[in-house]
Amino acid sequence: MSSRPQLSNAAAALTHEVEVMDERGRISTIAIPAERPLTVYVDKRELVTLMTLGGAPEALVLGYLRNQRLVKSLEDIASVQVDWSVDAVAVTTRHGIANVEERTSRRVVTTGCGQGSVFGGLMDDVDAITLDPGARLKQSVLYRIVDTIRTQPSIYKQAGSVHGCALFSAEGELIHFVEDVGRHNAVDAIAGKMWLDGMEGHDKVFYTTGRLTSEMVIKGAQMGIPFLLSRSGTTQMGHMVADKLGMSLLARCTGKHFLLLTGKERLQFEPGLAEQTRRVA
Repeated sequence: MSSRPQLSNAAAALTHEVEVMDERGRISTIAIPAERPLTVYVDKRELVTLMTLGGAPEALVLGYLRNQRLVKSLEDIASVQVDWSVDAVAVTTRHGIANVEERTSRRVVTTGCGQGSVFGGLMDDVDAITLDPGARLKQSVLYRIVDTIRTQPSIYKQAGSVHGCALFSAEGELIHFVEDVGRHNAVDAIAGKMWLDGMEGHDKVFYTTGRLTSEMVIKGAQMGIPFLLSRSGTTQMGHMVADKLGMSLLARCTGKHFLLLTGKERLQFEPGLAEQTRRVA
């Protein structure tokens, strides 16, 4: 891709071993998520500190800038350099960010964990977003996605205390899987990876282990993704935004069970599939 930014390759260790004592006084060693701060500087101006595992810090920062609507094009960024010795990342843009003080002065505290604020109004750009009206998802593909997540090796299975997000094709092929201390960091990292790959979202499916709040729905929409799946639930505002956009919101996705809340015309039910799989199980 032309004008691709220069990136460091600073992925950090995802777990940290600690000594614990159980209820019988027995000593053992377990792995816990290796949470660390990452302070983002854009053109030498401190912007925000993100708490992260650090597995994909460059993609996280790119996705953060994209989803906060501070940078419109990947070509606007000259470099992203992470230095864990000072827990910081230096982002250099080619032409600066217009009105950056004004655009970062207003924050909305959200329900996120790990990263819970966004610049500006949550709803500012929603009316300008159009999702592919022809995108469809087969029920069998939905089941394939849920099963892939169930069997995916993860930090959560090893150490717990993290959220995971994944990007799938419309055929159910896993494209990206990212875990972090907060689901917002994980979705931002996937947005950054999509940006670097020049990947569109109109024929993709997004899965998260966390709840589908308004901010998560808006971020999915900004990525152009018409399908959001969660093993958790949604919020009233998340539901309202998804319904406004015509996005398919699917909650409580475990096993063969799911709840389709919005965008019902997008899901292609396959008669007898749920009953058939239940009998086989």
